[in-house]
Amino acid sequence: MGKHQKHAKLHLRDNDNFAPNEVSFVGTKCDVISNLVSKISQELAQYKLAYFDASHNDSIASETLEKFVFHHKGTVKIEMNSSVNKFNQRVQFSQYDLLFINGNHYQGAKQILILDNQKEASVLKRLDQLNNIQFVIKLTEDSKYFDFLEQHNPQIKNLICYHIDEVAEISKHIENLIKEKIAPVQGLVLAGGKSTRMGTDKGTLNFYGKNQRDVVIELLEKHNLKTFLSVREEQEIGIENKITDKFFGLGPFGAICSAFQENPDVAWLVIATDLPFVNDDVIQLLLKHRNPSKAATTIKGKNKQFPEPLIAIWEPKSYTLLLNYLAQGYSCPRKVLINSDVEIVEIDDDFIRNINTPEEFKDAHKEING
Repeated sequence: MGKHQKHAKLHLRDNDNFAPNEVSFVGTKCDVISNLVSKISQELAQYKLAYFDASHNDSIASETLEKFVFHHKGTVKIEMNSSVNKFNQRVQFSQYDLLFINGNHYQGAKQILILDNQKEASVLKRLDQLNNIQFVIKLTEDSKYFDFLEQHNPQIKNLICYHIDEVAEISKHIENLIKEKIAPVQGLVLAGGKSTRMGTDKGTLNFYGKNQRDVVIELLEKHNLKTFLSVREEQEIGIENKITDKFFGLGPFGAICSAFQENPDVAWLVIATDLPFVNDDVIQLLLKHRNPSKAATTIKGKNKQFPEPLIAIWEPKSYTLLLNYLAQGYSCPRKVLINSDVEIVEIDDDFIRNINTPEEFKDAHKEING
């Protein structure tokens, strides 16, 4: 008899210890580390960065009141009772492109070793943590590689080595660590709608001589996107790459969440089947302006007030946001876009006309086929 499994086998997000992408600094004093981190963050201001450190205060009073002090310019100071728990931190740090960690206190999945002649004992103590060194930084001209470092990692002297003052070069190298983790994009064509106003399945409407859902799949595949069809369970559609709704009754919102449940490590370029005027140029524009630091990159009509959630690239970091909205009882993907940090690409309204009724279909068909 097979082993009884209590939990569904879900695809785990490819996280580091505390965040999707992190690097710790090991080998020198805390203030040298925090100083360097703040210089690097100025060089890489276009990314969302965070710093994870421990307090050096010996005594700490337990707060009977947790405080959140917001400033109208958009900063907040928080004091709360909380201990480190990697699962909670992964939610907390889910929106960042990179988390810097003070390696004197917490262990990062990737490390940067700073050679400081005063800190031999400290590095020896953390030798086991140095299992994925990205590069080395010399604190002073005469900083040396301790003998045990070479025994532990015979390749260590082949790693790139910077001087601590080479902030621009160090930042460039760290930027590459961010770029390496940018998620690939896959396509998601929404064909699971009930099409009540149209009276027939909108995915099977024929504007271009074949089913519109096939037209849209080909449109995305032409841009080298592996593309999936999002369907409801009861839809009999014989296609290999399909994702069946796991979040029932939530429409497109549920379709996007189902795609992330299937694969939380890719960005999903989502497009509805009732947008026959979306063409190559629109897809190209969206991919060109994609900003993986934001929760999503979305199209907005020039005369429209709100962005279009169903012609958008939803980044992996948006999955956490979507589920947070769902927990509050919201299942409108547009609400998530409007209230999140997103990249907006403006285009003419003509490209993003929805076709919902038989009359609209007739008109659009006539326009497309001259």
